[in-house]
Amino acid sequence: MAQVKVYGRRDRWSDRRREVSDAVQDCLVRAWRLPPDKRFHRFLLLDADDWVCPGRSDDYLILEIVCFSGRGDDAKRALIRALYERFAALGLARDDLELTIVESPPVNWGIRGVSADELTLSYPVVLP
Repeated sequence: MAQVKVYGRRDRWSDRRREVSDAVQDCLVRAWRLPPDKRFHRFLLLDADDWVCPGRSDDYLILEIVCFSGRGDDAKRALIRALYERFAALGLARDDLELTIVESPPVNWGIRGVSADELTLSYPVVLP
């Protein structure tokens, strides 16, 4: 399980939401083997006055990936590399993308009426 929050300026990213979502999902599928249909992305786009980021361009984007714990450092590095490569291909400078992976044990999640540690998933969570 992974949920993605995308933070950026509304005037720069509102017309590119699908493109960003597709890029993020492709990286999650390739690096973490999430099923392609497991897409949980939220866009939290702000007006320019509400987005204070000195030293960053107007294209500055923050991705926060909230997920079950269990993936190893190599899996996290693979996702980070994939995201930087993919967003560079979209024309975003490396200095204008920041990522955070926030992990929580499955028992802390409620999904389909149970805690997530009781779910049977169709994809791996524990990766090296």
